[in-house]
Amino acid sequence: MGLYDRDYARGNSFSYESTTRSDSQIISFVKETYKLFAASMMAGAVGAYVGVPLAGTIAAWFIPLFILEIGLLIGLHFVKNKPGINLVVMFAFVFMTGLMLAPLLSHTLGMSGGGTVVGNAFAMTAVVFGAMSFYAIKTTKDFTSYSKPLMIALFVVIGFSVVNLFLGNPMLSVVISGAVVFLFSILVIYDTQNIMRGSYETPIDGAIALYLDFLNIFTALLHLFGIFGSDD
Repeated sequence: MGLYDRDYARGNSFSYESTTRSDSQIISFVKETYKLFAASMMAGAVGAYVGVPLAGTIAAWFIPLFILEIGLLIGLHFVKNKPGINLVVMFAFVFMTGLMLAPLLSHTLGMSGGGTVVGNAFAMTAVVFGAMSFYAIKTTKDFTSYSKPLMIALFVVIGFSVVNLFLGNPMLSVVISGAVVFLFSILVIYDTQNIMRGSYETPIDGAIALYLDFLNIFTALLHLFGIFGSDD
C-alpha cells in the first residue's frame, strides 16, 4: 500500500534550507518529529486492529477507501501548517493506512502459524528500522544527496509492482518485496539524516516520511514471510 504514498514527504526535504535554523531549533524539531512518528505508529496500529475483523468489507470497498486514503494524504499537504486540523488529517491518514493493511493481516493471521508470521515481520521491521536509524546518525556518509537515484529506484519498483498485478508471478513478488525492503531501508537513512538536519518543512513531514518507510518495510516483510511460511 505505501509505495505510492512515500512520495508525499520526500519533496520537502530538498526545498527547505536547514541553515536557517539554530541548533536548539533543530533539536526541538527532531523531538517533535519523533513524537509524531510514535503517535502515528499507534494510530496505524489502531486502524489495523479495527480493520482485521472487517477485512472482507475493506477488500470489497478497496477502491473507494484507497481514494479516501490518497485524498487524506493530499489534504495533509495543504493543511500541515494549520495547527489542530493538521493533526486530525495526519491521524486520519495513518489510521486509514492501518485499515487498508487489514486484509493482508487477516489473510496472514488465517494461515497456520499466522500470528508468529506477523510478529516476526514486525520484529524484523523494528530491527531493520532501528539499525538503519542508528547507522544514519553515526555514519559520516551523506545520504541526503541520493534523492534522484532513490526516486528513480522507487518508480522502478512501483512499475514492476503494477506489472505484477497483472502477471501474478510469485517469484517476481518475492523479488519486488526484497527490493522494497532494501530501498526503504536506505530511505530510513535518507529521511533520518534529513530530519537530523531539520531539512523538512514541518515535523509532520518528517514523521510521515518515517512512518511510510516503516509501513513499506513491514508490508514487504509480511509478504515475504507469508510466502515462505505458507503450506501451499
